[in-house]
Amino acid sequence: MRTQYRPTTAVVDLEAIRHNAGQLKPSSAELLAVVKANGYGHGDVAVARAALEGGATWIGVALVEEGARLREAGIDAPILMLSQFPPGSERDALGIGLTPTVYTDEGATAVARAAATLRAEGLTDGPCRVHVKVDTGMHRVGVFPPENLIAFCERARDEGLEVDGLWTHFARSEDSADTTKQQLDLFVSLTTALGEVGITPRYRHAANSGATVLYPETHLDIVRPGLSLYGLPPLPAVAAHLDLRPALSWRSAVSFVKHLPAGEAVSYGLQYRLAKDAWIATVPVGYADGYSRRMSGRAHVLIGGKRYPVAGSITMDQLLVDCGDDRIEPGSEVALIGRQGEGEITAQDLADWSGTVTYEVLCAISERVPREYLHS
Repeated sequence: MRTQYRPTTAVVDLEAIRHNAGQLKPSSAELLAVVKANGYGHGDVAVARAALEGGATWIGVALVEEGARLREAGIDAPILMLSQFPPGSERDALGIGLTPTVYTDEGATAVARAAATLRAEGLTDGPCRVHVKVDTGMHRVGVFPPENLIAFCERARDEGLEVDGLWTHFARSEDSADTTKQQLDLFVSLTTALGEVGITPRYRHAANSGATVLYPETHLDIVRPGLSLYGLPPLPAVAAHLDLRPALSWRSAVSFVKHLPAGEAVSYGLQYRLAKDAWIATVPVGYADGYSRRMSGRAHVLIGGKRYPVAGSITMDQLLVDCGDDRIEPGSEVALIGRQGEGEITAQDLADWSGTVTYEVLCAISERVPREYLHS
């Protein structure tokens, strides 16, 4: 049975993912491709494969379920969990080869016990390698205060865990060199102190997208770009440093057209009133698809390469476009994100119109919008 009747589709160019991975990978460090949140809305399995083809050697996820989906799809690259395993998931997570991040005694103990059980059952052998996260200033998760790191790693070692990685996360790498340097200096001093007690992690990593692009001194052993892997800079100023290609475009088509006289108002609340006669086009996409209602009265779309304003409130399944004097035919392609002719609508545009960040714009595109892949 055909499952796609509506013309609203997110198109993902996997060659752009490969290209961006190649641009982002330093010669001196490995590349970890962050594909959490369904690959920032692009599709985690397809993105992971393309990133690995482009030079990545690690994959990063936020959920055990995300890692399991990648393993079920046949991806055998190292997969790092970017937070601790949820209690009760340790055995399953280790069983499919996810690399744990730990930063609490409870989390480390649970991983050590699960690893011991798997060894006793003959399902794994050798030490359980973990990455320890330390909080150097982001204050989200991680060993804190940082001076507790040495004692924490020694306790983890005593539990039978091998500290194979040490990492942290920058809070303002895209816009604050001073903050980034402070965090990096603290992180480097901690790795030195660990070495003095005989703990030398094979992998040290700190660089997110902003740091990967702007601060080569942060590259260490692994870089972890997220947003930039998808071709979008965390801030516009970062874009000038690399040739990044946006991987996702979002398209639909006009489903209905009507001509209304001046003075008529449209959509819920009738807040958008026409100053002159105009052609109004209906497009089958709305906030249930992730096209935020917060963009009502602000957003624009492209039709025939020309920008037109979204008219009135964005509804659950549809939006209206004020095409002015231009009679638009039903079936005409509508670009919600992407290029059309000489025009372009970017994810940053949608972020500005909805008062958020590009990360949220991409992750919000819902599952009812089919993903179509180019160059797979």
